[in-house]
Amino acid sequence: MITFPTCKINIGLNITSRRYDGYHDIETIFYPVRLCDALEFIVPDRQGGSDELIVTGIEIVDETMDNLIVRAARKLREMYAIPVLKMHLHKVIPPGAGLGGGSSDAAYLVRAANRYFDLNIPVEQVKDIVLELGSDCPFFIESTPSFATGRGEILTPVNQVIKDHYLVLLNPGVGISTREAYRSCTPSVPDARLPELISNPISDWKNLIINDFEAFAVDRHPLIGQLKDELYRQGALFSLMSGSGSSVFGIFGQKPCLNNLLQQYTIWEGMM
Repeated sequence: MITFPTCKINIGLNITSRRYDGYHDIETIFYPVRLCDALEFIVPDRQGGSDELIVTGIEIVDETMDNLIVRAARKLREMYAIPVLKMHLHKVIPPGAGLGGGSSDAAYLVRAANRYFDLNIPVEQVKDIVLELGSDCPFFIESTPSFATGRGEILTPVNQVIKDHYLVLLNPGVGISTREAYRSCTPSVPDARLPELISNPISDWKNLIINDFEAFAVDRHPLIGQLKDELYRQGALFSLMSGSGSSVFGIFGQKPCLNNLLQQYTIWEGMM
């Protein structure tokens, strides 16, 4: 079976509090983007041994057996009698880019296995299963625009606010330590919540919506700020870093004519 895990951007990201369990509470808008990996699994004729994963495309630094996809297969097998799988991931979404690519891969494996093996696991239970793999994994079970709170697992649907707009997604190819990014932030509850803010015209978001990680990331890697500024110079209605970085997106009213700098770092563009 083959499936195509998509990615997401964060329209705003506020760190609201530190939790007793070591995590942080956040508020963000998860918004799906059609940039995707390709993930295939088969059931080998000879069973026994352990799951196998082959990765092509963009290199993943982590050891294969520690990959979230393999962990997802193991997690599902703890509760359901599924056979050993042979899996192939073709990686297109840059890892560690603030786009949720690894979480999406794991969530889509569980989604696909649920269908393929007729497990009939209800959607909310599937979300509970993948939450143990990552805080943003539950979003990818349905991949609909959502206001996310808690660790990112409490999801409330929102309107498709950037529908019929053109998105340009850039990745500068630099790594951001999520742990260090969290350490750099002082949690606070914003005066206005994101579902309220996104009801304003997109051209007003620049003065209303922020990413608490962005200042830290730009300080470490000024290119992130340069790309964001350049998107505005090219006519973006709104631009922001996604997640803990380092990807940056720009929302346009129509397809822009990107200059050479932006073309160099573009990993996806298209109508939403």
